[in-house]
Amino acid sequence: MTPVISIIMPCFNAARHLHTSIGSVRAQTFTGWELIIIDDGSTDETPKLLTGAAAGDSRIQVTRQANRGVSAARNVGIHAARGEFIAFLDADDTWAPRFLNTLLAALRSHAECVLAYCGWQNLGLRGPRGQPFIPPNYENAEKRDKLFAGCRWPIHAALTRRSAIIEVGGFDADLKNAEDYALWLELAGTRPIVLVPEVLAFYHFHDGPQASGNRASGALHHLAAQKKYLQRHPEHAAAMGRAHVRKLLYGGMMRSGFDCYWRRDLAAARTIFRRVMRAGYGSRRAWLYMLPSLLPLRLHAGLITLKSFLRERPSPETHEN
Repeated sequence: MTPVISIIMPCFNAARHLHTSIGSVRAQTFTGWELIIIDDGSTDETPKLLTGAAAGDSRIQVTRQANRGVSAARNVGIHAARGEFIAFLDADDTWAPRFLNTLLAALRSHAECVLAYCGWQNLGLRGPRGQPFIPPNYENAEKRDKLFAGCRWPIHAALTRRSAIIEVGGFDADLKNAEDYALWLELAGTRPIVLVPEVLAFYHFHDGPQASGNRASGALHHLAAQKKYLQRHPEHAAAMGRAHVRKLLYGGMMRSGFDCYWRRDLAAARTIFRRVMRAGYGSRRAWLYMLPSLLPLRLHAGLITLKSFLRERPSPETHEN
């Protein structure tokens, strides 16, 4: 029987979490799915676990390849998919049992929409970032600008039409971070989408390597994705205007740099600040904080310990042109 939904799961050395994530798929109330797992060159127990999972459920397919990155792995899954709809689930994240059923109902009742997205929760984080979150309805006149400014939902909090993903060419294999942002922007920027206002997806933070862990790489790839999009869609750049485009490109990047700075992730902050300065962006006060990034790391760290250097934390407004 042809599946209705194809679930694509790239994995690399994910043995610790595979049982939970695959179990989340098997627990879905909607059962007309196939799970395509792409083992991207794992060197731990992942291949053994995947062999066992596939042997126990004919709906699970496993493809193995040399390590090529998450975007290339997902593209392999997209081209192997047989379902009319596609969902992405990383090997260390999970869904509520009603995830597929609820988002599929939303797309079936909104035939004009190419994507349904829902709320999510970051498990393993303290404070506000760990609370359940339901995003706003982006289907309005400001949608394209909002999507351009940043990634509005995680990779596993959406269900898409396969035909639409094929139409935009899938994932950009050159992007090691922000690849989901680039796809959502291209896919949903000019096509209708629908919000499912329920928390049905769960992002698990743990002590292993995660794509979100390298903040500098994430910021640089996000900038690269934005620039590629503007090259493909010059009409959007013209509509926003040069000043607003610069603010979205480098203002957001600079805020990421200051976030790293105040978290004392100095290596990431320095990389981001240098890129912002190359663009000539930022207020004079912001540059007072960014300029030491040109110094050797040890000297920069020494300056930060000076009480006079930290006597006042600037507000976000001081960072903008």
